[in-house]
Amino acid sequence: MNVQTREALRWDDLDSVKFADESAAVKRLADETGLDADARKRVHDGAIELVKTARATTRSRGLMDSFLQEFGLSNKEGLALMCLAEALLRVPDAPTADRLIAEKISGGAWAEHMGRSENWLVNASTLGLMLTGSIIDVDPDARQNPGDYWRKMTARLGEPVIRAAVFRAMGIMGEQFVLGRSISEGIKRAKKGEGALCSFDMLGEGARTAADAERYHKRYIEAIDAVGKVRGDKPVELEHGVSVKLSALHPKYLAVKEERVMAELYPKLLEQAKLAKSYDIGFCLDAEEADRLVVSLKLLERLAREPDLAGWQGLGLAVQAYQKRARFVIERLIELGRETQRRFLVRLVKGAYWDTEIKFSHQMGWPDFPVWTTKPATDLNYLACARVMLTAPDQIYSQFATHNAHSLCAVREMAQQAGVEHYEFQRLHGMGDALYAAAAKLHEERPVRIYAPVGSHEDLLPYLVRRLLENGANSSFVNRMADAEVPIAELVGDPVAELAALTMRRNPAIPLPRDIFPGRTNSAGVDLADPRVREPLIARLERLSAREHVFRGGNGAICQILSPFDLGRSVGNIGEATGEDVEQAITQAQAAQPAWDALGGAERARLLEAAADLYEAHTDLFLSLCQREAGKTLVDAVLELREAVDFLRYYAAEARRHFTPEGERLPGPTGEENRLRLHGRGVF
Repeated sequence: MNVQTREALRWDDLDSVKFADESAAVKRLADETGLDADARKRVHDGAIELVKTARATTRSRGLMDSFLQEFGLSNKEGLALMCLAEALLRVPDAPTADRLIAEKISGGAWAEHMGRSENWLVNASTLGLMLTGSIIDVDPDARQNPGDYWRKMTARLGEPVIRAAVFRAMGIMGEQFVLGRSISEGIKRAKKGEGALCSFDMLGEGARTAADAERYHKRYIEAIDAVGKVRGDKPVELEHGVSVKLSALHPKYLAVKEERVMAELYPKLLEQAKLAKSYDIGFCLDAEEADRLVVSLKLLERLAREPDLAGWQGLGLAVQAYQKRARFVIERLIELGRETQRRFLVRLVKGAYWDTEIKFSHQMGWPDFPVWTTKPATDLNYLACARVMLTAPDQIYSQFATHNAHSLCAVREMAQQAGVEHYEFQRLHGMGDALYAAAAKLHEERPVRIYAPVGSHEDLLPYLVRRLLENGANSSFVNRMADAEVPIAELVGDPVAELAALTMRRNPAIPLPRDIFPGRTNSAGVDLADPRVREPLIARLERLSAREHVFRGGNGAICQILSPFDLGRSVGNIGEATGEDVEQAITQAQAAQPAWDALGGAERARLLEAAADLYEAHTDLFLSLCQREAGKTLVDAVLELREAVDFLRYYAAEARRHFTPEGERLPGPTGEENRLRLHGRGVF
């Protein structure tokens, strides 16, 4: 086995803890931070002092802080804005956008936010959302019944006017969260001191076509070239760098497409890395969804072993602490650094796709979540990862991205304990200004890198929505620090104590994927992103590919069933149904119906659930049939099987819910009609 294969298998092993039981795994987090009671007290006291200084010395909050304070996720208007901004990315035409805006905006009490913020741009956005005072003289009745008010305004002015105002309001906000519309503009602003040390992020991800991927690739090449040309004479960690989203470089950047990713995406990535090395600037592979973690690590390893990149210390990676695998990733990176004699630039973040990971796990029927479900667990895992990073300064230059005072002070404490002097903090452009200004005032100067997005307003929206979802919740430090009414001691709570105070170690408000439906179990998914699952499954399906099936049919001529994607492959045989066969089937069904009715709802539910369990027990067989007989891809075959299981369990639950123990009637004024309707379908 060659070295590259051996290393790839080690990355795959990370998936063994992808869905680790949170209640068990979280118990170890406090010890893994390495902070004893005295150290925790120093961190807590330091965080309090930091927040006091930030609040006392900051005359006005930054735009993002002000926006979150006025339109956080704790009020209807903030939620409406988040939904609207995210949904407008997908609307196909102006009429659809008009209807969406009318729905989301009409229910908001926007007049209540008018003029309340200390930031004029936030007030301008509110004004834009109210179609500006020059267009509408705000009616006092708007406060009493904002829904009727907006419906009247929509009827009087028309949706296009409102659409233009909403887009303008979003535009005012959006323009403040990018360092520039182009890389040259971003570099120019950085020179003026708005981002003394930057990691430029060229906005745009999720390429849908090869043309998209090529366009993004050229954009990254231009960015690396522009950043490289303004490089100074400092070490690579003290110069500007560039972050790259791998999903922007290939329309099929998926774990199940690893072979294509290596053949088609990697050459683009290598070209970018070589250019970054030629200028000796930082080049960071940015973090994305959990299913893409392992394939991104394999790409990183391949770069690390490239002879043409030897000696370059600018290769980097972002690691998400909300993932259960994060600490193990860092440990493997340290090993890889020792093997390749290089030091990686590692940006530790908490993560920006949490909502997506939770929803996707529910949708796909995973056994658990790849991320922690409580904020204290994520905070503690961040510190556990930070401790591991600081133990290996020769293999990792630590970059700690945080806007949390407790996390910042804890990292300082751990760095002092480890005797590590060279590391940096990072913050997002437009956020965290007050916190880091206070830190600089209280402590020695520490490099603070600005994660600086560059791009047009259209490219900004996905990024902006992620930032607002990440920081707009009630539990967000950024949001709560901007609120002077939140006590400082509460704001900088110790995550060890917070986790210990929880009655459950996992978030009880977030059901496991199998438990998302009341009264029934969700169908189990197949994690095809995990090669330890995917490759053995494919091998089993291959063994089934030669199996000939005899399908129960009629008494007519025997027909051979051929695979639709390869007419040379036989799936099996089936007898054609004759007219007599059809009549006989109808007669048998009618004869069986009274006995089925007499079973009652509970017994029918038991039988339906037993059938669902049998489907799952014979997953390989049904996946093979879906592929061979229907020509489905493996992904679609899994979804087809899960749909069948879900239908069976759904109707089982309905049988229990609608029928008396005797199974005689459905509730409601038309019980007999419902009974006939449901029995006619044969579902109960």
